[in-house]
Order: sequence, then C-alpha cells, then structure tokens
Amino acid sequence: MITLGFLAHVDAGKTTLCERILYQAHALRRLGRVDAQSAFLDSDPLERQRGITIFASEAGFVHRNTSFTLLDTPGHVDFSSEMERVLSVLDCAVVVVSAVEGIQPHTETIWQLLSEHNIPTFFFLNKTDRPGADPAGVLASLKARFSPAVCDLSYGFSTDAIERIAESDDDLLVHYFEEGYQPSLWLPAARRLVAFRRLFPCFCGSALSGEGVEALMDALSSLLAPPPVLEGPLQARAFRVRYDAKGVRWVHLRILQGSLAPKQVVGREKVHELRIFQGDRSQPASLAKAGEVCAVSGLSLRPGGAIGLPGLPQPRLQPALSAEVLYPDDVAPQRVAAAFGQLEDEDPLLRVAFDAETHRLHIQLMGKIQLEVLSAQVPRRFGFPVSFGPCRIVYRETIAKPVCGYGHFEPLRHYAEVHFQLTPAPRGSGLSFDSVVPTDTLPLQFQRLIRTHVFEAPHPGVLTGAALTDVRITLTNGRAHEKHTEGGDFRQAVCRAIRQGLEQAESLLLEPYYAFSLALPLACVGHALSDLQRRHARFDAPQPQNDRCLITGRGPAACLVDYAADVAAYSKGEGALMLRFDGYDLCHNPEEVIQASGYDRRADSGHPSSSVFCSHGAGFSVAWDEVASHLHCQRRPLLAES
Repeated sequence: MITLGFLAHVDAGKTTLCERILYQAHALRRLGRVDAQSAFLDSDPLERQRGITIFASEAGFVHRNTSFTLLDTPGHVDFSSEMERVLSVLDCAVVVVSAVEGIQPHTETIWQLLSEHNIPTFFFLNKTDRPGADPAGVLASLKARFSPAVCDLSYGFSTDAIERIAESDDDLLVHYFEEGYQPSLWLPAARRLVAFRRLFPCFCGSALSGEGVEALMDALSSLLAPPPVLEGPLQARAFRVRYDAKGVRWVHLRILQGSLAPKQVVGREKVHELRIFQGDRSQPASLAKAGEVCAVSGLSLRPGGAIGLPGLPQPRLQPALSAEVLYPDDVAPQRVAAAFGQLEDEDPLLRVAFDAETHRLHIQLMGKIQLEVLSAQVPRRFGFPVSFGPCRIVYRETIAKPVCGYGHFEPLRHYAEVHFQLTPAPRGSGLSFDSVVPTDTLPLQFQRLIRTHVFEAPHPGVLTGAALTDVRITLTNGRAHEKHTEGGDFRQAVCRAIRQGLEQAESLLLEPYYAFSLALPLACVGHALSDLQRRHARFDAPQPQNDRCLITGRGPAACLVDYAADVAAYSKGEGALMLRFDGYDLCHNPEEVIQASGYDRRADSGHPSSSVFCSHGAGFSVAWDEVASHLHCQRRPLLAES
C-alpha cells in the first residue's frame, strides 16, 4: 500500500485531479466537480459552499495492481497546518501547479516542507487547456527554483531524464554511450532516484478533461515501490482527529509497523472500533496492517501523535494571528470553552486560551478566512453563534545568549530541584530538551518527568508574556527526595527554573513574517515600492512582465496582514497580493509592542521566578536573584556550545 499526498496552492485543481484519478481507477462511479459542489472528497458543506478543501480526506484506489491511499489536503494557506500534519505519513507527494498561474508563494512553502521531510515528489502541471497556459515556462521555473532534477515524463522518458538517470550509475552511463537507451535498465534506476529525491517526475495535462492523468497514474505505479510490510510491535502515526455527528472521536492514522484491530489494547487504552474511510463514507474493518491508513475510536492520540514512535517536532507553519471569541450572553462560557476545546483537539494550533475568571476566550489562527469558516462551523456543530474580535499579532520571545536557570520546590513534605542551561537555538526550531545528568545522580524516570513538564505547556517570556521559543533546554543537575517528591513537584521546579533563567537573560521579542508576491500594473510600481518600504518590508528588484510587474520579498506580518485592501484600492482591482507564513524573526518595533502589551512580570503570579525552600518544618520563598545561594545541588558552569 502506497500513501500519496496531493498538495497545491489554492485553485490549482488539486481536488479535481484527485476526483479524476479515483474515477479512472474505478473507485468512483460518478465524476464530481468542485464548481458544481459535487466533489466526492470535498464532502463537508463548508467545503462545497466555498469550493476549497478545508479538511484532509482519504480514499483508496488500485491501478495496475498497485494499491494506493490518496490523501487530499487543503490548498489554502489558512488551513496549511492540516496539510503539514499529513506529511508525516506519506510515501510520496504529488504537487499540483497551475500551468496558468505558475509557482505561487504557497507552492514554495510546500516544496520546502517536502524537502525537510525528505518525501519523494511528483509534479502535475494542470490546466494546460486553459488560455494563457505556459507549461514549458512553468517547467523551466520548477527546474530553476526547485531542482534541475525536475524532468518532464509526460510522454515517457525525455532525453533530459534519460541522461540524468544514466549519470547516476557508472555502469548505466557506459551502456548509454555504447548501446544507447534501454527501458528495462532505466526503470529500476529511475525508481531509486525517485526514492532518494534525485529525480522529480513532472507531467502536464488537464484534470478536468483527463488529459495527462493516465500517464501520471502509470508513473506512480511503475516508479514507486510499496514500502516493506514490517512485522513487530505496533508503530503508528496520527495525522487527523475528527468528531462525527454522534460525537464519536475518530483518530485517523497510518500503521507503520505491526497491525491494529478492534478491542486491541494500546498502552492503557483500548481500540473500540476500526474503520476504513473512503471520502466521508466508511466501513468497519477487522484488521489494519502495516502501510494501511485507518481510523479508530477509543484512543486519545492527537494529530501528530504516535504509537511506538517519538512525537513530531514543532510544526514549521505557525499561527501569526490571534483573536478573541465573542459569544452571546445567554450561552454558558463553559459550553463555549468545551466547543472550542473540541475544535482544538482537531487542530492543535488553535491554541485555545480560556480565562475562567473573566470568561474571555482567545484562539490563534493562520488567517482571516479561517475565522469565516469557524463562524459558520460553530453554529452548525455546536448550536450557538460566534463572532470574533480584531485580529492581533502572535508574538514570541527568545534569548540572545546562554544562561543558567534554577528552580527549587520544597514546601513541607515536597521536594524537587532542577538546574537548566537555556541556549539560543536556530530560528524556527522551537523548544528542545536534552540532559547531561547521569542516571545515578537523578534516576531516569525523574529526567523523563522533567522533559514532560518542559513541553506540556507554553512558557511565557518576561517581555510581553509571549510564549518562549527557539531555545535548547539542557538539564545540568537535579535532585529528588526518596520520600517527599510528589508528582507535581518537578512541574513546579521546571517552570521556576525556566522563569529564573529568563529573569537573568537578554530576552528578544520575535514577530511573524510573511513572504509576499505582489503582481500589479507597471504604473503602480512606484506606489508599491514606497508602501513596502514604509511597511518595513525587504524586496528583490521588480521583475517586469509585459505591462505588469512582479515584486517579491519579506516583511513583518503586522505590516502586511491588511495590505491587500490597499493594493486593490490603488491598483483599481488589478493588483494581486499573495502572502505566506515565513517564520519568526526579530520584531521591528519591540519597544512599542512591549509597552502596548502592559505585561508586568512581577504581577504574573501564575509563573513565579522565585523558589520555595524549607526550614524548621515550614516552606519559605526565595527571590529569583537569591536562589543560587540556597541551592542543594552543585551548580555547573555553562556548557560549551556545540
């Protein structure tokens, strides 16, 4: 069983291609259409109404005796977190690019993610039958911007592909010079190159008419080898969570090793039901083997979670915006919190924050279209209306230099001490944890507990209270008490140690950045360049394209998030701005943001930097700047940076 992911920028025709493949493989009796609201894979009412994919969906098909699971993913950037979660279960990706619009900013994001996950990749240049289509030009752009190993195989192995495959193997190269091209020798070599991302097959056609689709399907069958069926202890990766109309929680996962069956015990949980999904339809199954995609009820796995495998690192794509959820006075706050808790279970990047005292609820989001979808989704699913306050920027905090942090928690009959080194990490890496403490100093179960507490909740910084990121947290010493250490003691020590380190550190404020692509008439270029400079954006030299011009660059999300309306106004509707999340970087106006936040680190009683020690049977608090002189464990010098 080969698992294929279909990925694209919005309106590239990805779902139409998926429909066509399923139809030609006889997995569908009737060919649906996105514009007719009859697409098989876009089964949610919101997807059909808007004509875009919002939720990942799966379907199986067989072609030339090869079994595939097809995963259709969202193309709109506001729902790209759903797309990124799917990558962890793919054997291969098919990237759909419009032959009319060409490479878009989101296409570049997809390519970067596929490269980071080392996923073999095919390209399909769609809409070649449309006016303005330029498949040759788009193919040249793919070669120039992504990889020279992108080769057009629409009509079999081209000379470029034949020579590239020959160059990968000395014996094959000799054969090519002496006897020429021989398909039986080239096919196994091509399979190897595809698997190792040294060849990226490209096909041209029209998903709507079916042109070129059979050639793509044939190549997927001939150039991809099914992964080996691995026996052994169960290993599986969850990529999606959905609640059905009855409130049953379904975890969609791929079995990577072993098998899974109904009533099977997994850790401390039991699988209730196992089903195989085909779009929004499903049927019960008695067993799912390695390589197969299924959905189970009864397990508490979250998207990105795993069985028998380490969890995934922090997602590359992060929310840049936040908004307050506004709801009617006659709706109980707990009901709203429960509803959004369920939505967060499906999409962890919503990061719901509910204040039990003020009853205010905030969420994080990728973009404003996501708010429109939630505004329609919540009444339909939960029975009450919601609206949202103004979107605000989601800031982050990090540190400039390594620093040590200490936390001690010792009220009467409790005990835990933790020593950390906090080290700046590469931008976009999130938080990581390691330990240099021998297990005879601190037993392994306590070190694992410390690691759990490091990752179980965000750690607010001391500038604005924004979440800490891009820091490597190294455990350098620690101590437990044989009788008095309780379950929550290390949680307290961990949080206090990180906070105490931040009090000493040189903290930096980070803000989200967008990469942008701005296409507009030549007459508007001067206005645009002036605007972009004023908005603290950096950009490449404008690229004239007949009577239009393309400007690409990068700038703070806070300065660009509402710029599309301005572009439409001064270009009289002829300009088009496309944005994509491009990570976090130093804030362009930190003093202004810090002052506006009104955050007071001393007043944040929920995140103390002090420690608690015990003397004469009573606990007492020690301020962060005096903790070092009270510690029970030996302090270690700063570790050399690796």
